[in-house]
Formats: sequence, structure tokens, C-alpha cells
Amino acid sequence: MTPTTVLIAEDEHLAAEALADWVKATPGLQLVAVCEDGEEALAQIRALKPALVLTDIQMPGLTGLQVVQALQGDAHQPRIIFTTAYDQHALTAFELHAVDYLLKPFSRERFDEAVAHALRDAAPSAADVAQALGAPADAPLTRLLVRDQGKIFPLQVGDIESLRSDNKYTAITSKGRSFLVRLPIASFETRLDPTRFLRVQRGCIVNLDFVESMTPDENSQLVVQLRDGSRITANREVSKMLREQSL
Repeated sequence: MTPTTVLIAEDEHLAAEALADWVKATPGLQLVAVCEDGEEALAQIRALKPALVLTDIQMPGLTGLQVVQALQGDAHQPRIIFTTAYDQHALTAFELHAVDYLLKPFSRERFDEAVAHALRDAAPSAADVAQALGAPADAPLTRLLVRDQGKIFPLQVGDIESLRSDNKYTAITSKGRSFLVRLPIASFETRLDPTRFLRVQRGCIVNLDFVESMTPDENSQLVVQLRDGSRITANREVSKMLREQSL
């Protein structure tokens, strides 16, 4: 079996050393280069054509994002895993666009998980990665990339029927399918069009374009029925607001 070649681009010595040790200790991976700046990384990626690149975002010369942007037109497109100390807004961008990342300080367990994702799943394009990390943190969502059974599916936000969440994961329903993403529902709420999407409960947002009807129950709370037949009871505050807005 041909090993998966790996290039590391990381200017922090301890982080680079840990990644190199883990790559060498992982069956099926072969370390081909360790680069300390973005310009060297870009040159070595083009020369060595590694299957997988582990790159920091903030590096001397070129940033990791600039390296990915420079690769957009190349025939060889490696899988990318970013190592980053970015804040939660950027991590949301990673998750919404199915971009693999390791948040510093990262663990061996998280390394194994990210590598498994990168090697198993379809990879987002370099353009998708660049768009995900280059967009403003509060830019409205128009499309998501979600993982399911080793594939990545693009979802147009207008086709999303509902989002249901616990504190950590959110199930997104679209065209009869449900996709689970590793983000709380609050990460979506401020990025969705408020004229179309309504948070009817703490853990549920519905797309009003897919609402069939709203019927008051015995407690005067509105039961929202979607076109697929599912029903969600809106909380008292939302029920009151909807009644006041009705003609």
C-alpha cells in the first residue's frame, strides 16, 4: 500500500516537532518535508506534491491561507489541515465549510481525528478553503459544506428547512436529509437571514419558507408544522410575537 505523503509547514518549533513525531508514528503516513515559512512551503508543495499538508495560518513570508490561495490553479491539490490559534469566529468558518483544523495547543487524539477526516472524506477545493477563511466573521451564509458518510455535500442556505441542536451539535435538514455538524445552533443564528429563519425554541431554527401552518395549542403556544410533517412548539415569547405580527 502506497503511503500518504505529508508536508508540515509550521514556524513554531515545538508544534512542528510534535506534528513530525506523530506523522512518523502513524502507519500509512510518510513525512516528506518540514517547512518554516510560507514561501518555502509553497515551493515544496509544488515540487514534492504531498497528498496531505499540515500548515499553520500565521507564518513568515506567506500565510497558510495565502499558500492555499496560490495553489488554486494548480493541477495538484493536496488535502489541507490548518494548525491555528484562531478565535471562535474563524473556527466556525472552518466547521461551516468542512475545513479540517487543529486548534493550538492540539492533542494527539485531535491530530488522529483530523487526519482521519482528511484522508477519508472528500476534500473541499482550495477555493472553498480560501473563501471560508477569508470571509468576514459576520458575513451572511449562502452555502455550507457538510460531511456525511465520507463525502462532502454543498448545501444552499435557502434549501435548509430546519436546524435542531443540543449544546454542541446541530442537525441540519434539507431536501429530506439530515446532516450533523459539530457546531452549536448559536453559531448559525446570527449568520442566517432573519426575514426567512426564525428561532422558535432554544434548540430549533426553522425556515419560514418551509412552514405549512402554525396552530395554537391548549397553552396558547403555536405549534409550527413544516412541509415534511414535522412539528415544533414555539416558545411563549416567539408565539406571542408571531400572533402580534399576523394580519
